[in-house]
Amino acid sequence: MKKIIALFLAVLMVMSLAACGGGKAKDLTFTTGGPAGTYYAFGQVLAQKVGEVTDTKVTAITSDGSKANIEALEAGDAQMAFVQSDVMAYGYNGERLFENAYTGFSTVAAMYMEQVQIITLDPDIQSVADLAGKSVSIGAAGSGVYFNAIDILGAYGLAEDDIKAEFKSFDESTEALQDGSIDAAFVVAGAPTSAVTSLAATNKVYLVSLDDEHIDALTASSPYYSKNIIAKDVYDTDEDVTTVAIGAVVIARDDVSEDDVYNFVSTVFENLDDLAHDKAKELSLDFAASVTSVPYHAGAVKYFTEKGIDVPAK
Repeated sequence: MKKIIALFLAVLMVMSLAACGGGKAKDLTFTTGGPAGTYYAFGQVLAQKVGEVTDTKVTAITSDGSKANIEALEAGDAQMAFVQSDVMAYGYNGERLFENAYTGFSTVAAMYMEQVQIITLDPDIQSVADLAGKSVSIGAAGSGVYFNAIDILGAYGLAEDDIKAEFKSFDESTEALQDGSIDAAFVVAGAPTSAVTSLAATNKVYLVSLDDEHIDALTASSPYYSKNIIAKDVYDTDEDVTTVAIGAVVIARDDVSEDDVYNFVSTVFENLDDLAHDKAKELSLDFAASVTSVPYHAGAVKYFTEKGIDVPAK
C-alpha cells in the first residue's frame, strides 16, 4: 500500500510539472531602462513579438539602467535585462560599479551599438575640454552612463571635480537643458534617443564630437568602446558627429529555461522585418554572437548552433 501511495504521489507531481510546462518560467520580466530611452521602447517591441510568436510571455518594464538591471536579476526581481556591454563585464567580474562578482547570468544576444552622446544647447561648447567648469549631467550616480562620462572626461584630462556634476536621468537631463539649469548632458543610448529627439523638436541641439587622438587613447585603455558616427540627419545637426559606442546586450538569469531563451532569441532574429523599431535594422547574427566577456545562455547557444555559429557557453 505504501508503494502504491508513493507511486500515486509521484504521478501527481509529474502531472503538476507538466501542467506548469515542466517547471518553465514562461512569464519573464524584462527590465530595460528609463521611459525615454531606447532600451524601454525597443524592449517593449521585442517582448510583444515574443509573446505573439511563442508561448513565452515577456513583460518589459522600466528601470534605472544597466547596473540596476543586473542587481534586479541577482535579486530575482527580473529574469531578463538590457545592459551595456561594459557594465555587463563589470558585474560579471565584480569591478568598478560592483563590489562583488555576480555570475548567475548569461548572454542572450548583442543587439546594437549605443552611442555616447554629449548633448548641449550651447554652440560654444565644441569639445569635451569645453565642459571644464560647466554644469554637466553625467547620468544617475553609479549608472553605466556615469562611468562612460568619467571615461570620456578622463581621456581629455578632466575629472569629475573639474565639472559641476549633476546626476540625472535622460528625461531629467533634457528638461534641465531646456530650462537652462545645466550646460550639457551625457546620454548613452542608441541614437536617435527619444529624449533627445523631443528636445531637438523645439531647440537647436548640438552634439560634441570626439577627435581621433582621444578616441584612440580611450579604446586602447578601454576596449569596450569603438569609434562611431552619428549622422547629421539624426538630430538635424550641422554635420556628422564623431563619438564612441558600446554594445547593448540582452542577458538572462541562468535559471531561465533553455526553451524560453531560445524562444526569445529565435523570435527576434527570425522576425527582423516585423519588429517595429528603427534599431531592428541594426540587428545581425554576427554581432549578436560577438560577445566574449560573458558566456551565452544554453537557449542562445542552441539557436546560434542551428545557424552554424559557435558562441562561448557555460
